[in-house]
Amino acid sequence: MENLIPEKDFKQIRDYIFSHAGIDLAPGKRAMVSSRLAKRLRHYKLEKYTDYFKIVMAADNLLERQVVIDLLTTNETYFFREMGHFNYLKEQFLPALKANQLVRVWSAASSTGEEAYSLAMLLADSIGMQNKWEIFGSDICTEVIRTARTAHYSTNRIQGIPPDYLKKYCLKGTGPYQRTLLIDPQLQKKVSFSQVNLNTSLPKIGEFDLIFLRNILIYFNQETKQQIVNRVISTLKPGGLFFIGHSETLKGLCDKVEQVKPTIYQKL
Repeated sequence: MENLIPEKDFKQIRDYIFSHAGIDLAPGKRAMVSSRLAKRLRHYKLEKYTDYFKIVMAADNLLERQVVIDLLTTNETYFFREMGHFNYLKEQFLPALKANQLVRVWSAASSTGEEAYSLAMLLADSIGMQNKWEIFGSDICTEVIRTARTAHYSTNRIQGIPPDYLKKYCLKGTGPYQRTLLIDPQLQKKVSFSQVNLNTSLPKIGEFDLIFLRNILIYFNQETKQQIVNRVISTLKPGGLFFIGHSETLKGLCDKVEQVKPTIYQKL
């Protein structure tokens, strides 16, 4: 590959991403790192990754450090991903709620917001828009948080939304906004987003009844997984539910929860 990042510079980037975000970039990601950071070299009119990394690590350049995080984190998501989790909530958890019980939900790796808005549609449909519930979405990447806050999506990303939810909670774009949709503004009011780095001490975000931490643990080593899981679960109320991705497990990571179903856990 042209202008492949030198091994020494790749190690510096790997060490930075690991120390800041806990993400363990495999050696096989060298070409991906080269490709994604090449645009920043062009931006600064640089030829060497070494010179770019000096800019990144300048004492006052917090913005460029965030750019690196944004470029090198993976943000694959879609509406109603792993539908079994939503079905479990609809059939088991939501019908058992007490009247007027406040329900707080955390989409802890929310990316561009599809998971958070999927949860919002489910809660609005199951317990009503007027009931007390709120959803908090977070991600380490500032760029995806900005996208999530717009609640505006291309129609090629909406295949997972049930047809009745599309009619009730989504506004179809017209004119210059054709082939896009907007999440209903009333639903948007129930959802908030903020940047949160799960690899550091959490900000004051309160306690939650439901936490979704799905399809992110695969990017961390065992020690970092354990730290992140225990940090996140500390905000889960006793009896609350914790969801992980279908290719993930909590085995050996946390003794504060018990498995209800594969990939669904309840806090003791």
